[in-house]
Amino acid sequence: MPLRPALLVLTVLAALGAASPFAHATESVVSVPVGGQKISIRICRPEGRDTAPLVVVNHGSPAKPEQRPGMAPTACTHEVAVWFLRRGYVVAFPLRRGYGDNGGPWAEDYGRCDSPDFVRGGLETAADIEAAVRHLHTLDFVRPKGTIVVGQSAGGWGTVALASRAPATVAAFVNFAGGRGGWAQGRANTNCVPSALVRSAGYYGATARAPMLWIYTENDTFFAPDLSKAMHGAFVAAGGKAEFAMLPAFGNDGHGLFFARNGSRIWGPLVEPFLAANRTPD
Repeated sequence: MPLRPALLVLTVLAALGAASPFAHATESVVSVPVGGQKISIRICRPEGRDTAPLVVVNHGSPAKPEQRPGMAPTACTHEVAVWFLRRGYVVAFPLRRGYGDNGGPWAEDYGRCDSPDFVRGGLETAADIEAAVRHLHTLDFVRPKGTIVVGQSAGGWGTVALASRAPATVAAFVNFAGGRGGWAQGRANTNCVPSALVRSAGYYGATARAPMLWIYTENDTFFAPDLSKAMHGAFVAAGGKAEFAMLPAFGNDGHGLFFARNGSRIWGPLVEPFLAANRTPD
């Protein structure tokens, strides 16, 4: 059944603990048109606040295409949502074109692995994120300033791509383990064309000027340290502004740190001061 604005509105226990200034989050799911298709967005609103700044959190892409239809927007009770809700943000989780019940073609296809167009693929991801931000800014409980865009893996790559479009409504960006073309030969630490990924990061950096934070891990099996450092180097050399953090190994594969259980205990101390530095006055 197609999703409609306010299709689902309910109050969910956010399990925020004593540090939280509120006890619940109000959840809704909306559908937004993009390029003749649609995206769905789960919105988690902290109760007890008339307005709040916005964070838009963007998912990765599964290694196997057949897994894309089974995806759904992240829940408001997920640790990532809870972490941002505690800090007073409206948290939004878009589900992009070609994922889950959205149906239609996979819009962010970057072509053949031996001749990938990582720039185009990332910009299609960015188009979905930008459409989500644009819709969310029409909501009366979302503050017009101070929006943060966060993404992991393919969502992180799309976050970097969106930064290159310099949207005036976004104050800063956080890229967790962003990239494309990982596990190209069906094994760890392989990529379709690493040099193309690095060049594409430089392409984005040429027009990206908002503050960014890039976070990777020592045991990321999709984008190993040498590759992530090279991407960041190309981005910054082209003019992009991005802090870079290489965290120690996490679990069996640090690529999944952002959404992992207790992951916020590791990345939170990096993200919190970045958010504070890029907060805008109410």
